Amino acid sequence: MGRGHVELGGKRAEYWRKEKEMVMQRWSVYLSGEIHSDWRERITAGIEQRGLPVTLTAPVTDHSASDDCGVEILGEETEAFWKDHKGAKVNAMRTRTLIERADIVVVRFGENYKQWNAAFDAGYAAALGKKIITLHGPELTHALKEVDSAALAVAQEPEQVVRLIEYVVTGRLDRE
Repeated sequence: MGRGHVELGGKRAEYWRKEKEMVMQRWSVYLSGEIHSDWRERITAGIEQRGLPVTLTAPVTDHSASDDCGVEILGEETEAFWKDHKGAKVNAMRTRTLIERADIVVVRFGENYKQWNAAFDAGYAAALGKKIITLHGPELTHALKEVDSAALAVAQEPEQVVRLIEYVVTGRLDRE
């Protein structure tokens, strides 16, 4: 063998084989949270720009479709509670499935609206032992301290989420 080459055998070789498989696998990242800003688009653009082996999934972000799916598919309700109940259950089939399949769950909390769904998704992901990244501004740090304590990383900008995912997936640190 030439200088600088090391023959890997046994456990070491197996470790590096598994490491390479992890890097080469297609990762699933679920994007939960507020629907009123461009944070999903910014993460999508960053993932695509870096060519990362990542599939991004999300809940239905068309607010009207999300609200009306239950009654549109299963029939009208006379009371708002039952309309919301039907819609929530139909949406839960998608949300729960995608969170269960995710390698990483990103949960975005915006400043303008209370995202109860996002908080529920974070709790569900935590109960499943999923790796969570929360995304929110510093003004929400105190209010989200319990959610953040379940997260493995807390980001303030979508670009930080992209860099986190890049590092986790590839093991490379892009020093900007």
